[in-house]
Amino acid sequence: MPKITLQQLESHLWESANILRGSIDAADYKHYIFGLLFYKRLCDVWEEEFEERLAVYGDKEMAADPDEHRFDIPSGHFWKDVRKHATNIGELLNQAFQAIEDANTRLRGVFQDVDFNNKERFPDAMLERLLQHFETYRLRNADVEADILGNAYEYLIKQFADDSGKKGGEFYTPKQVVRMMVACLQPKPGMSIYDPTCGSGGMLLTAHQYVKEHGQDPKSLSLYGQEKNLNTWAICQMNLFLHDIDDAFVERADTLLNPMHLVGDGTKALRTFDRVLANPPFSLKSWGYDIWSNGDPFGRDTYGCPPKGYGDLAFVQHMIASLKDDGLMAVVLPHGVLFRGGAEGRIREGLLKADLIDAVIGVAPNLFYGAGIPACIMLVRKTKPEGHTGKVLIVNGAKQFVPGKNQNQLSDANVETLSRAYLDYQDKDQLARVVPMDEIQANDWNVNITRYVHIGEDEEEVDVAAEVEKLVALQAERDEAETRMMRFLEELGYVN
Repeated sequence: MPKITLQQLESHLWESANILRGSIDAADYKHYIFGLLFYKRLCDVWEEEFEERLAVYGDKEMAADPDEHRFDIPSGHFWKDVRKHATNIGELLNQAFQAIEDANTRLRGVFQDVDFNNKERFPDAMLERLLQHFETYRLRNADVEADILGNAYEYLIKQFADDSGKKGGEFYTPKQVVRMMVACLQPKPGMSIYDPTCGSGGMLLTAHQYVKEHGQDPKSLSLYGQEKNLNTWAICQMNLFLHDIDDAFVERADTLLNPMHLVGDGTKALRTFDRVLANPPFSLKSWGYDIWSNGDPFGRDTYGCPPKGYGDLAFVQHMIASLKDDGLMAVVLPHGVLFRGGAEGRIREGLLKADLIDAVIGVAPNLFYGAGIPACIMLVRKTKPEGHTGKVLIVNGAKQFVPGKNQNQLSDANVETLSRAYLDYQDKDQLARVVPMDEIQANDWNVNITRYVHIGEDEEEVDVAAEVEKLVALQAERDEAETRMMRFLEELGYVN
């Protein structure tokens, strides 16, 4: 049988959402569709593995041994077992999800918010139709490659982000923005990659894909993440597994109040990474000011405590504390952090004096879900390469976008232009400028992008002397015309 194409799978998954329309809120579709997709994939791959082992061992018991499978499916809880029943389908699905979580430590919590056992929302007739739809395609490895399945899953994540509007930004960063950030970071095989606000895992996956696209081994990467929201964390875990990534370390907790990636047990020392990237929530209000204002227990407040209503620079300082001395990080931030005063101004001054900020890339407005305000990507190094010390590259990408109906986008060419501007680290007319630190200091540590890189039309230089000559000549022509007109009026008797 030919393998399923990405287009077929995308259409198939989106149609499953149509079956749910009218019964539950659109914002909740993803929990149920993702849960069923993941469950179907687990069961289909288990059966594929079972048949392969049976052909080798000739023994059903050995072929069904949990050690022979990527994930264990307990007896009686396969997809085919649920399909034997026409009633209480939701209850049987819930039982299967719980049994799979209990049998697989790595899957604990991934189905936690998927509850089909509500007949008012999910009558048996609807679930029968939904399960029949999911049986259109078999999802074994032989039928669909992990990357195709994962890409279709990410397509669905994006579609739900589109539908969710502002809330979509909580779990999804536009892929082209992430590609641009990863292109600047240039992850290499063997590196550790960390996203402290990982959402649905898109940044970790893009770093993984970048290494693969460059002909290197992505499995040599060590992927780490943390996500506060339970539902989003579950989506991230499924996303990674569907991309055939089993060994990522994604924790569930509040990164600013309870960072989970530490060195050793019972310590307050943060683990450090080669590459750190994130899109934290913009200007978070309840970020942990009450604790940080008395001194962060993990020592991340080196450059000060951010203001109560703006948590942006708390995330930045967490990321810096999580960065190796020779590492590189990229973080999405609102423009306000580049010029606001007060506590943020003092923190920014400290970062600049320590020569940590390597570059600031301003991107076009309306690229992010629920955030029409301009944003930027800040790149930070603890140890700058030769030629970067005592300087900050400012990139103005305000014109680098493709207009969209509801949201602007970055094209492949835009991604290349912006990432290349950083990698080249040199002046480029109406795009980039390497700014010496003493100039930034003279501007009171303000790094507002338009202060340094102007992208308006160049004003034509005016030769004042030549323009005066033109004016005098025109006045003479006017006087001569008036004289002729008056002479004609006198001849006609209108003027004495």
